[in-house]
Amino acid sequence: MNKIKNVKSLLQRVEEVTKQKELDLSSGEDLSIGIMNLISIEEHLFYTFNKTKDSKYLDLLNEIRAMRTELMKEIIKDYEGEVWCISKHLLAASMRIMEVGTKELKKGNKDKAWNLFDKSYKLYSLFWGLNLGVVGTKDVKQDDSDEVKFIDEKDPPAGGEKGKESVFSKLGSLVQKAIDCCRE
Repeated sequence: MNKIKNVKSLLQRVEEVTKQKELDLSSGEDLSIGIMNLISIEEHLFYTFNKTKDSKYLDLLNEIRAMRTELMKEIIKDYEGEVWCISKHLLAASMRIMEVGTKELKKGNKDKAWNLFDKSYKLYSLFWGLNLGVVGTKDVKQDDSDEVKFIDEKDPPAGGEKGKESVFSKLGSLVQKAIDCCRE
């Protein structure tokens, strides 16, 4: 029951944030995937320049970077400290881990692929949690086992152990409910 309350509370916070910031989450999700691909293009242009030493690839990299920066401003409305950079790296890491997962899936390594897909989705969920203002450092803690947990998680979820639900699982549920790419 406590888990349901926490998810409902997070969803309510998302609705409030999206109304205040006039953010269309389904368009935001599409845009975030586009931004992931722009980051990948930047990386490929960097490596291509280094392989060819042709400066036109650096010029293209600069153009792509400017476009990515402009588009990131559509999603990342308010940020402090390193949130902008963290957001970029969360998207980049999510995309790269997802790509490795698809390669493992192609090789027939389903368990390894699913594990990588899970990690990719957790990073993507953290990106949204951070940028929708529904998770911050005051909301999470880390214990001796290096497991991240919500500070206010005092009661175990139904049938579970206290402190066993991580910020990632809660954010994953939140993202699934709040960001529906099929809404028009």
